[in-house]
Amino acid sequence: MSIEWVNRAVADLREWGRTRDVDVDVDEVRLLCDYASDYLNVHELGDFTPVTFEELLLDIYPRKVIAPPESAAETVAAARTLVDFLLATEEIGGKMAARMRSTLDRIEPEMPVALADTSLFGMAKSLFSAMGADSLEQDDAPEPSEAGAGGHDGEHGDEPCDCPACSPPLPPVRLAPREELAADVVRVPLVRDARRLAQWMLAGGRTPTVRGRLRVRDAAEARAQLGVADPVLLWDLAVHAGLVRVERNAVFDGEDPAPLDVWTAAVGFLLTSGPGGAVTGHPALDEELYTLLDMAYRLQEPVPLPTVAEHLEGIGLLDDGPVDLSAFVRRLAYCGLAETGVDGPADDEGDGGPGGGPGDGEDDDPAPEALELTPLAVWGMRELYGAFGIEAPEVADMVAVGAPELIEELLSGIPEEMAEADIEGWLRGRPPLEAAVELLDAASGAAAVVRGVAVSIVDRLGPEAEEAVRRRLDEAELRPHAIHWLSARGLPAPGLTPDEALWMSVDMLALAISAAEDDPEAFAENISASGPPAHVIEEMWRVDHPEVVEVLELLGRSMRDQATAKAARKAAFKARSRAIG
Repeated sequence: MSIEWVNRAVADLREWGRTRDVDVDVDEVRLLCDYASDYLNVHELGDFTPVTFEELLLDIYPRKVIAPPESAAETVAAARTLVDFLLATEEIGGKMAARMRSTLDRIEPEMPVALADTSLFGMAKSLFSAMGADSLEQDDAPEPSEAGAGGHDGEHGDEPCDCPACSPPLPPVRLAPREELAADVVRVPLVRDARRLAQWMLAGGRTPTVRGRLRVRDAAEARAQLGVADPVLLWDLAVHAGLVRVERNAVFDGEDPAPLDVWTAAVGFLLTSGPGGAVTGHPALDEELYTLLDMAYRLQEPVPLPTVAEHLEGIGLLDDGPVDLSAFVRRLAYCGLAETGVDGPADDEGDGGPGGGPGDGEDDDPAPEALELTPLAVWGMRELYGAFGIEAPEVADMVAVGAPELIEELLSGIPEEMAEADIEGWLRGRPPLEAAVELLDAASGAAAVVRGVAVSIVDRLGPEAEEAVRRRLDEAELRPHAIHWLSARGLPAPGLTPDEALWMSVDMLALAISAAEDDPEAFAENISASGPPAHVIEEMWRVDHPEVVEVLELLGRSMRDQATAKAARKAAFKARSRAIG
């Protein structure tokens, strides 16, 4: 859960407390920051507001954290310490600190009541609280596992290889509609200027050199008459993309290639032909352009410019001095490859080219803070991967698909924002009762991970889905989930038997098997802090669950408390013996 800013904040807070002899509950403050980051879009200390504390302590904590009501005082005290730290370090002002303290004063008597209100509990908290766990911090659903790193295709032996074909597998991406992309191509300043130059050459009867290059005289006149910064780059692009046809030193109009064909050729030209600094302003950076865009494509989120700088420094591109990365992003925006982070398209009049394009040297717009690919860049990169023979999966529109296809896509490792949008769109496309029927049909008899995804989506539905959920009380694998769903909405429901609670605990832990294999250290840390107690693990071998042995073996490898790990290994042995005999 912790991210880099949280680690820095906690380290600074610990040092602040040490120098001022202030008793700081570092663990509690870390938990506050972790949950604020995960659920409330807090990305730095200055993002905290009074509303942040209210949502954390009266909504997130009661749903996610197993803690006795009497622990509320410690949590509120840690929050007050955090406010003191924010004020002392000038992350907030005096008025904001006063508002935060007033909010915490109001929260203090309300938080114990919220922690004790079982109707607020999430599924995981409900289960392990009922089983007598003393402390648990676990989300209701597993984090989607990241795409695993791929290896060589076998063509290069054991030698390390940096070629595109040997790179790790690409994540699936969702492409914008083709008609939208085609319309965007003609608005890309680089493409528009290349067309202008081509038509200028044709209209004036100008001819290239015998090698098809732009003449020096024509380049100088183009700069003056068209206001473009690098007519040589534009001409080479126009020829490469088929906007004009050159035969010896004669030039003819192109065969009107489709916009996306032009764009495919443009991306390939910019990223693979070595433009010698014409794109970014730095020859070495032009050579690294494919790698940088590949990184942004794989991350599927804006890459902060400090991260870009760290990469460039690591490969020695900053040895001769720093690079203006904001100007670098603006140049890519002129080329249609990067978002500028400001409102409005990057195709205002007077673009001029990479050396004098939009935003380059302008003071009105804020400087870009990240490298973020445009939809056109994503499309162009995917086409380039295909040309390299790299599989680049595409995510289809999920609104009209069935529940099994939706779940399969969610389990493929797509980014969280995309997954959330797909779930919301899918639910909007059908009545709640119909959605619940489809999802529970998909969950019936399926693996634990499929069942977990389906049930977590059903958990978003209101009482309108009651009929579909209630039908599943007769299915052993879905009955515990149905009971929890009904109880959480105050609807009539039977109680969970001890055996059902135990089965459900195994079912939930089975969801984490894949994630644990991807990052065993992180799983060991989380499960050791928030997993079931030893007396529950000791009884799990009795559960008739297809993955009980795997779950117990995983706990035996992961639990850092030796007694608990030993209990898990003994239970796994009993479960295997039970399966054999």
